[in-house]
Amino acid sequence: MFDVVLKGGEIIDGSGKKRFRKDLGITADRITAIGDLENAEALTTLDVSGKIVCPGFVDVHTHLDAQVFWDGTLSPSPLHGVTSVIGGNCGFTIAPLSDDPSVGDYLMRMLSRVEGIPLECLQEGVPWNWRSTAEYFDAMEGKLAINAGFKIGHSALRKVVMGAAATERACTKDELEAMQDLLRLGLEAGGIGFSSSWSRTHNDPLGNMVPSRYAERDEMIALCGVLSEFEGTSLEFIPALGPFEPWAMELMSDMSVAANSPLNWNVLNINARTLQDGKKKLEAGDIAAANGGKVVALTVPMTLALHLNFIGGFVLDALPEWEKFILLDKQEKIRILQDPASRKELDDFSQQDGPLRNVAHWGAKTILHTKAPENADYIGKTVYEISETVGKSPWDTLVDIALADDLETSFGNPVNEEPDSDWEARLEVWRDPRAVIGASDAGAHLDLFLSSNYSTYMLGEAVRKRNLLPLEEAIHMLTQIPAELYGLQKRGVLEEDAYADVVVLDEKTIGSNSTIIQNDLPLDAPRLFADSSGVENVFCNGTEIVRNGEFSDERPGLVLRSGTHTQNPSMV
Repeated sequence: MFDVVLKGGEIIDGSGKKRFRKDLGITADRITAIGDLENAEALTTLDVSGKIVCPGFVDVHTHLDAQVFWDGTLSPSPLHGVTSVIGGNCGFTIAPLSDDPSVGDYLMRMLSRVEGIPLECLQEGVPWNWRSTAEYFDAMEGKLAINAGFKIGHSALRKVVMGAAATERACTKDELEAMQDLLRLGLEAGGIGFSSSWSRTHNDPLGNMVPSRYAERDEMIALCGVLSEFEGTSLEFIPALGPFEPWAMELMSDMSVAANSPLNWNVLNINARTLQDGKKKLEAGDIAAANGGKVVALTVPMTLALHLNFIGGFVLDALPEWEKFILLDKQEKIRILQDPASRKELDDFSQQDGPLRNVAHWGAKTILHTKAPENADYIGKTVYEISETVGKSPWDTLVDIALADDLETSFGNPVNEEPDSDWEARLEVWRDPRAVIGASDAGAHLDLFLSSNYSTYMLGEAVRKRNLLPLEEAIHMLTQIPAELYGLQKRGVLEEDAYADVVVLDEKTIGSNSTIIQNDLPLDAPRLFADSSGVENVFCNGTEIVRNGEFSDERPGLVLRSGTHTQNPSMV
């Protein structure tokens, strides 16, 4: 007797092999048969004729660490076929904490600042009632629709051990040993690895660099070395923006070797124009391999449509001298933007040469969302178009629109139909063993961009519309490859005795639906959201969690713990 039988579908097993027509039987949380189950007895039998049956997708870069407490579905990820996620990235975790409540308050405000999660949502929706990483993991057990593993974040370790000094200086020998001990405790509790960041965009609410950016090279290597003591752990790191200098490649290689674990760096965005620069960054993998390590790029398989605004200010804060402005409260920002001299000075700063100079191409920005009645006709128009009508410069036009909206105007560059050459460039990187698909940032940047829909977007654009690669290969890239990067046991493939993380999809309609704004955060705060077409059923650990785009009330997801649910990933 099976609990579930999926009959008549075409199975794509995640390995990259060609599809085959078989039935699939599930008992408890495992796949227990793949074959002819015509006469099999089952509690539930679903006719999936004409549909694809494949493994659940694995998203290895999320920031769902807080969302687990107010939304156990971890939406919208499962609506796009995701059944396992990895959180705790970039060094930004909310565990461990300490007996000093100011540590939790700092980590909460830092997470809000760098990951674009409204502070009031973190205050209202997260209990903050743990101290150890073990207690944090226990607090979410039994509450998740999908599987979730979490790394131990460098900035949290530094803040707990060093207090205020975490954003002032390098650590001492004793402080480093204390951080190593704290990391060990987190890994013993099942932490899936260690994460850190040296990205210049990562700054705290006080205007300082985040704690991990004060770490020296020796601290990084020493903390990575702790992972070598534990089974099934991995590294994630952001070394720098823009082209990699030799030190960045050498550092990532040494981190991987010290940990005896793969390191994935975030993020590689590819189109036809950036392909050659991207290939140069992939050379970090060659340097690591030569030294006995493994370094891979995480690449997001889509162009992100950024929804910029002057309130949160993420991305804008990387413009020269803009960080101080973005850290001000809203009323002070309004005062500065209302003053002609201050307004001009801010624009002058933004036009200086730098890696993000194109962000300040104000006239090319499109007004995406606005609330003032007088701005209603501007939605969907570029600032250039509007500026010609009102007779002002693009910068002054944008600022005036934002002031009328109490700075809540959302503007950016919408993604138009991209040429096949961009998708062909991405495919070249997807097929490179030095890169892995999966940089969704799910749970973060809730008003800035949405890429938690990357799996269905990729399948819809690259496979269904353009036929650039077989569906079997694309699913392999979304399942077995990321699962193996983290050493996930018996996930990412459909085979007997594997966990029954299963997606039923319609290859004729698969794709992401349009991005909308949805008010479903704590206190009804808004976020960007998209569901999908063609994802018909999603099972996690043998239990159906999504049917026809609707969540069930079931919460079968596991907190994925290193050594229990993972094994040492391959270093080849």
